[in-house]
Amino acid sequence: MGKQSNQGKLDLGINRIQEKDRNYHLGGRSFYFFDFDDNIAFLSTSLILFHKDSGKELEISSGIFAEHSHFIGKMGIYKDYEIKLDDVLGTFRNFRDLNLSEIEKIAGKKQLFVEDIAHALGFPEFQWKGPSWDCFYHATFNQRPLSIITARGHHPETVKDGISFLVKSKVLPLEPCYLSVYPVSHNPTRVELGDLNFDATTAELKQRAIRASVEKAIEQYGYNSHHRFGMSDDDPKNIQLIFEEMTRLKSNYPEMSFFMIETQNGNFVKHEVGLQSLLSERTKSIPQLSFFDEFDKEE
Repeated sequence: MGKQSNQGKLDLGINRIQEKDRNYHLGGRSFYFFDFDDNIAFLSTSLILFHKDSGKELEISSGIFAEHSHFIGKMGIYKDYEIKLDDVLGTFRNFRDLNLSEIEKIAGKKQLFVEDIAHALGFPEFQWKGPSWDCFYHATFNQRPLSIITARGHHPETVKDGISFLVKSKVLPLEPCYLSVYPVSHNPTRVELGDLNFDATTAELKQRAIRASVEKAIEQYGYNSHHRFGMSDDDPKNIQLIFEEMTRLKSNYPEMSFFMIETQNGNFVKHEVGLQSLLSERTKSIPQLSFFDEFDKEE
């Protein structure tokens, strides 16, 4: 299918009024944590698998990788392939920054993440917007503190540059109110999260990034029992560990509210994490604005 010009852009807030947090009058804030790929947006960034015998490369999408990653090299359609972890030549090389020279920068060469976002915007919105896009737009427009917690290994500033491209392209109204940016495969970020031996899994690193973001929120905005935190992710292997970390956080901060949002396979499933229960709501093909509204209770 050929590329098409971007049609039907959002109104960029022209007819909208920024809304305060529901619990703003009580000192509470709503904090939004987002995975990026297949969640905020669908990008064409490919992962590379390697045939065990021939070494032949096979490109697959991030969505396919998330679905089959447990079985690669073991069983199923990718049993004859393997993952290589070399940042320059391996499976995730397209999810790492290029070592651009000053001449390339002057000539306008961009990091792959930014280029992939630019490429995505050449297609109709329904093809590149992820299931949490409307939540991301809502959080950005209303300047809710948000965190990007992604498996990518780019520098945090590269992630911000990619999102800035969305602003420059007028599909996002303004720059987000960043609380934190954690690309958890970025080596300095891994060190920041305490992975000094570089042996933690992506899901474990996302756990640490969630906790670090919650602690940063409390440090920056103060402790308040009316704070609310929500994390959306599409990868099934991450979701269980996210839930476990949210449960620990709920135990640490029982007065605050914690939500986990599953977005795989086009679904949008909200879970409110309780001390002894999990309240879930499944929604499909209906635009979502907030991680929290379905569970709001009048104060």
